[in-house]
Amino acid sequence: MRELVLDTETTGFKPEEGDRLVEIGAVELINHVPTGKTYHQYINPERDMPQSAFEVHGLSAEFLSDKPLFKDIAQDFVDFIGNDRLVIHNAAFDMKFLNAELGWVNRPLLPMSQALDTLAIARKRFPGSPASLDALCRRFGIDNSSRTLHGALLDSEILAEVYLELIGGRQPDFALKTSQQNSDDDNGADAWRPKRRETPLPSRLTQEEAAAHAQFVESMGDDALWKKL
Repeated sequence: MRELVLDTETTGFKPEEGDRLVEIGAVELINHVPTGKTYHQYINPERDMPQSAFEVHGLSAEFLSDKPLFKDIAQDFVDFIGNDRLVIHNAAFDMKFLNAELGWVNRPLLPMSQALDTLAIARKRFPGSPASLDALCRRFGIDNSSRTLHGALLDSEILAEVYLELIGGRQPDFALKTSQQNSDDDNGADAWRPKRRETPLPSRLTQEEAAAHAQFVESMGDDALWKKL
């Protein structure tokens, strides 16, 4: 199973009021294991950068001025993600911006069913507790000390670790797959049972110890429990 852990950075909160994407990052997982394959792209938003947004991600309009427009990277992006699951923290926000950008260049929109929201998973698993990415890193002991500013690729890499913890560890289906593999290899009959030794192990009880035990039991009389076994 292929999944893409994805994050974006923007100029603000509302694409309907002119805010744009400025960065996309994604990390590929195959069967919940990072492959090392990533997607990362800065995007020229063709507008100014509000100070409030700059303080979050540190991307200035000057820095982005020579980066490609979304229309120029749209095909590479949709080719990378394909129809595979997108794992996103607060998925509604990122999907809103991705679909706004796709719509502006007359491309098909991404269905919300393609996205898996780790924020919703965290809130369900830990009701009433903080569920931000930083809070989940603290809960799971994940090092996010390099996250002085938000960055789409860095946040995707951190979110991948958080996601794997949220669903039960780095390989949540490892035990199931191992059991199934053993069952297939051993034809299922007794894959989980210890097999009888061809040659029994020799007794570790010496003749002296056996004699002493028999004498002890005899001294306990005819009602001794040992004599009834």
